[in-house]
Amino acid sequence: MLPEDCLSVILSFTSPHDALRSSLVSSDFRSAAESDMVWERFLPSDYPEIVSSSVTPLEFCSKKELFQCLADSVLIDGGNKIFRLEKSSGKKSYILSAKELSITWSSNPLYWTWIPMSESRFSAVGVLRTTDWLEIRGSIMTRTLTPNTTYGAYLIMKISDRAYGLDLLPLETTLEVGNQVSCSKVVLQHRQDKKQMGTLKGIEGNKKQGTVSERGDGWMEIELGKFFSGEDDEQVKMSLTEVKGCHLKGGLVIQGMEFRPKHHGK
Repeated sequence: MLPEDCLSVILSFTSPHDALRSSLVSSDFRSAAESDMVWERFLPSDYPEIVSSSVTPLEFCSKKELFQCLADSVLIDGGNKIFRLEKSSGKKSYILSAKELSITWSSNPLYWTWIPMSESRFSAVGVLRTTDWLEIRGSIMTRTLTPNTTYGAYLIMKISDRAYGLDLLPLETTLEVGNQVSCSKVVLQHRQDKKQMGTLKGIEGNKKQGTVSERGDGWMEIELGKFFSGEDDEQVKMSLTEVKGCHLKGGLVIQGMEFRPKHHGK
């Protein structure tokens, strides 16, 4: 029989998923798996800054409870970002609100309007009223993410039932890291539907970038691309653009941009 401290050290080199499973083995493993030593290692090194930037004060009595709070996602940075830890691995995810993105003419109420939506945790989402120049850009530094992890970048959006002009020409998605640039195209096909606000179809490009899918939270997402967060700190730039059409379009609803770990085959 190993002392509890030794069990805790061993478990700290596994994963949150493995630590939780080991607690079912015996009371000794359960006690070791509850220790702060284990869950301190599963928390990101910058967790004090994340906790202090939470819009709502977090209540926890142990590092395990803190991990669970962060795994449930928290609103941070004045309500402009959502932070979440992946429950199985402890890897970091972020959602930047639409206000954190660079959207052409978004400050002009003739083109964009900002409204609250009950389906969004952010105070406001961006709704495209009309434009002939659609350009949405975002960026993140890899130092804020989990090192040595493959991430996907996703634009979270909907299409309103009054949308028009979005399906006339394909939009281009771009992801840039250093000198590496990947591009693809996506067509927004809008139609009336009781179950969802529009449908989308990815075309060209690779199998994943430019594809669209329905999320579990009722929104839809366009995969802008994937990248690897290595040891070096690099800026990752993403965009969705359609600037050559010179035709009016409207009805696109933007909640934000998400960066989350990708898994094999997904």
